[in-house]
Formats: sequence, structure tokens, C-alpha cells
Amino acid sequence: MDRRFIWAMALMTLVVMAPALLKKKPPVTVSAPADSVTTVTPAYDSAPAPLAPATAPAPAVGSGFTDAAPEDTILVRTPLATYGVSTRGARIVAALLERYADQAPGEKGKRANLAAPGSELLGLRLVVGADTLRLDDWDFVTSATSTSTDVAKTVELTSSRGDVTVGIAYTFRPDDYVVSVVGSISGIGPNGGLLLVGMGPGLPNTEANLSENERSMGFVTMAQSSKFKAFQSLDTAEVATLSGPFDWVGVKSKYFVTALLAFEPGAVPIGGMTVRPLPMPGQKKAYNASIWASLPVTSVGGFQYGLYAGPMEYSRLAKVGHDFDDVNPYGWPGFRTVIRPVAVGVRWMLVWMHENLHLAYGMVLVLFGILVRLVLWPLNQKAMRSTMAMQAIQPELKEIQTKYKDEPAKLQQEMFKLYKEHGVNPLGGCWPMLLPMPVLLALFFVFQNTIELRGQAFLWLPDLAQPDPLYIIPLIMGLSMFGLTKMGQRGIPPNPQMKMMMYVMPVMMTVLFLNFASGLNLYYAVSNIASIPQQWLISQERMKLNALRNGGGEKKQEAPKKKGSAKKKQ
Repeated sequence: MDRRFIWAMALMTLVVMAPALLKKKPPVTVSAPADSVTTVTPAYDSAPAPLAPATAPAPAVGSGFTDAAPEDTILVRTPLATYGVSTRGARIVAALLERYADQAPGEKGKRANLAAPGSELLGLRLVVGADTLRLDDWDFVTSATSTSTDVAKTVELTSSRGDVTVGIAYTFRPDDYVVSVVGSISGIGPNGGLLLVGMGPGLPNTEANLSENERSMGFVTMAQSSKFKAFQSLDTAEVATLSGPFDWVGVKSKYFVTALLAFEPGAVPIGGMTVRPLPMPGQKKAYNASIWASLPVTSVGGFQYGLYAGPMEYSRLAKVGHDFDDVNPYGWPGFRTVIRPVAVGVRWMLVWMHENLHLAYGMVLVLFGILVRLVLWPLNQKAMRSTMAMQAIQPELKEIQTKYKDEPAKLQQEMFKLYKEHGVNPLGGCWPMLLPMPVLLALFFVFQNTIELRGQAFLWLPDLAQPDPLYIIPLIMGLSMFGLTKMGQRGIPPNPQMKMMMYVMPVMMTVLFLNFASGLNLYYAVSNIASIPQQWLISQERMKLNALRNGGGEKKQEAPKKKGSAKKKQ
């Protein structure tokens, strides 16, 4: 039974963690959709540049006007982000995060920008009857100027063509990543219309590991529950149409998200969404998509929604409400119910230790690994002693199995009698090992996806969220696993299968963990090393009992009976 349990644990580990090993070839270039507006956006680096409106003299594509005014960009810098609002279509053309650096090749050190050149983010189109007005081509006017602010700042823009007048007001708040949008459209007639709000073509790559970030790229919708769809899984020959109502819809990467929020007071739920995959030249899979969310507009013409453009920090996502924290759920469907509460608790503990104990995240992981082992010490102790008790009665158990091999009912009766006589639970060595499994799985997802570990260096590790470039920490993890297993086999009769597992499992886990986050490897290595003293104590206890059993027939009978009688007295 012990061997089957070990093999089962190995297979469960492979099933849970193998998807993270799958690598996809990243796209070479990122191009804007054919029907998107082509603009020239200002260049930003990591240093705070002087605030000044940027211009792009080229006219909007498909506007139908040759005398279009130059495009201006109004910059609003808050303590958390710098936003760029274009006068061409009143779109968001920049969302630079002040606290997060870009790690993509060629962009490393710059501020992460969640609005790529050619972005449709908050671009507007108005459907009235059979006609579609491309408001993202219109030139808007504003009296606002670029500014830095630590209070709420509102930027108002207006534009008119014919009988239609559009007014939009963006309110930027200094303490979060939510931008409030309030607007009105007049002159659309008594039947109202349908406002299309752009969310594509996706987020720019901001990570050093392109393929891993691309696997996380996709969109999320929230109705009764959240649903995530990766861009890579889309049929590139079809346009997906999703029917609402939705409280919010978002486009996410591994660590960042831009989302349209439609649950604030006065807001109308999002009616639906269309997604047109945009495969790269020479690629069979899509890595971004043209996405438009629809909002009904009455004859009065008012509309309202919010934009979240920022990191997937769990505390900030939860503060938004309406289960917005589910935009980045821990685990896969079927596992989330058990794993997520543990993962949220673990993430909270890591951040608390970092902020209150003033420790680097690397030291937090070392300390956390030791604490987890101390907490699980009683369970592991119980499991080890139960296994040791089962090993002690193996000779008698084999005798019973041989004697009653043709009498199943009698065999079962005698086995239970033996277990009761010696106070042994045949499952006692399994369930204490199974109880920590949700913790282990939760830790895997936390270390792989928690943005707080992104960019955090420790010793020779440049980034705890990325694999160790020198492969030192995975090797330490494998060696510690081998040492732990070898220590656990002290005092156990030689078993070829167990000996094979002692060598195979560490090698298999080392290869499996080579490309996992170095923070995950660090935790498991510390956890293994912290477990060795307990294994040594148990092995000493096992060797003493073996010596006692081998000392004589009378002592051999007394030792297990004392243990059994002690349990009965309890």
C-alpha cells in the first residue's frame, strides 16, 4: 500500500504541474487590427519625463476627412500610474504603471504600459439602426492640460458631427487603478443606439518569458461566475459573440489586466461582447484579438462605466468588488473550491511577513517554508508512526494472508483483529499525508502567479517569479529530496522498489521543476531540508524498535502490545 501511495503522489504531481511545462512559440511581432486606428503615441522610459502633450500629425485611418486636426495626448500622472488620453477618439493610449517595470526584451527597465500602440482601449463606436458611427475617428476638444496630481482629476472632451454631439469625462483617482468614465450622446433619435467600447487588441507583452505570458493572454467575463478564454484557444476563422449581461469584462496577461466595469451606481450592465482573433503571420494560433463590448444607449444618451488598468494585486482586485478578484483565480476548475481559500491565505501571509517583518521576499519564503513544516510536524509525525506500526506487523500480516488466502471473509476478519490488537490503522499513514495536499497545490499556484514576487531578487536569483538561470536552486531541491527520502528509509528492510523510487523521484522532480519559478523551488528546497530532522528522529525511533524486536521472542511480543494497550487506555 505504501508503494502505491507514493506512485499515486508522483502521478498526481505530474497531472497538476505538467501543464505549466508546455511551451508555446511566441509571436515575432504584434500588429494592430486592420480596422483599428493607427496613432503615434509618446515614448516613455522609466524616468519621470516632463509632462507635455504629445502630437501625432498623421490623420486617422478611415476617418474620411483630410483636414483632421493633429492628435494631442493629455497626460495625467497619479502616484500609481500615468494615463494618456488622446484627442483622436477620446481613447486611452497610455497606461503606464509607476510601480511596475517592463521586463520584456528590449523594453526592460521602462514602466509597464498596458495600452499598446494601435490600442482600441476605450475607443468608441455607435450603432444607430443600420449605421455605425466610428467615434474613435472623431477629433475631440478639451481645455485640460497634462498634469501631475495626487487628488482626483477629471478630463472632459467633446466632439460634434452633424446632429450628433458626444461628451466624455474621465476621472482619475490617485489611490487606485480605476478610472471612472461618464458620457453623453445627443442627437441619436428616439430609439437610442448601441455603444461599442474597445478592449483590444490585448495587452502588450511585459514579461521576460514570452511564451508563459502568452499562455495567460485572454479575456474574462463575469455573469453568474467568471469565465476565462485564452486567445490561443480561439478559432481564428470565426468571430466569437458572447451574450451578457456582464458585470465586467477584462483582458488579462499573467500579471496585468484591463477591464470594463459596469456595476457602479448608474451604470448599465454590459450587453455582450464580440471577439475577433488576430493570428500573427505564419502562426496558427491567435495571440491577441479585436474585442468590443456593447452597452445600450437610450434616447437620453447617457452612459457610464469604469476602467481598471493595473496589476492583478489580489487586495486591489477584491476591493473593486463584484468578484473582480476572480479575474485571476488560483487553480483550475474543479480544484479552485479547495485551493483558492488556502492560496489567498498563503498570499496574505507572504505579503504580511514582507511588509511587517521588513524581510526581502526571498527570506520570507525561507521562513515560510520552515513555519509550514513546523505546523505540519504533528500530521507528519502521526503518518510516520502509523507507517512504522504497519511495518512492525508485516510478518504476522503475511502469515495471516498465506493461511487464509482461500477464505476472503476469514482473512478480512483476522486482519482487522490484528489491527485492533496492535492499535494500528491501515489508513493512518495515508490521510495525514493527503491533508496537506491542498496546501502544496495552493503554494504552487501562489508562487507561479503572485505579482508581489515579480522582479524580486534573492542571492543569485534575479527574479523569484522566473526560473533560476543557473539551475542551482532546482538541483538543491532535488538533492534535498534525495536526502529526505534516504533518511526516511533508515531502519526499513531493503526493498528494491523503494530504493528505485529514492533515486527516480528526485531526478524526475528536478527535471520537472527546472523551468518553474525559482521562488517555488526555494520554498520546496527549504521545506525538504526542514523536514530532515523529523525524519532522523523517526528513523532513530524505528531503529530502536527494530533492535528491541530482534532482541528476543518475549520482547518481540511485548513491544507492540504495549503500544496497542496504551492506545486502548487513551
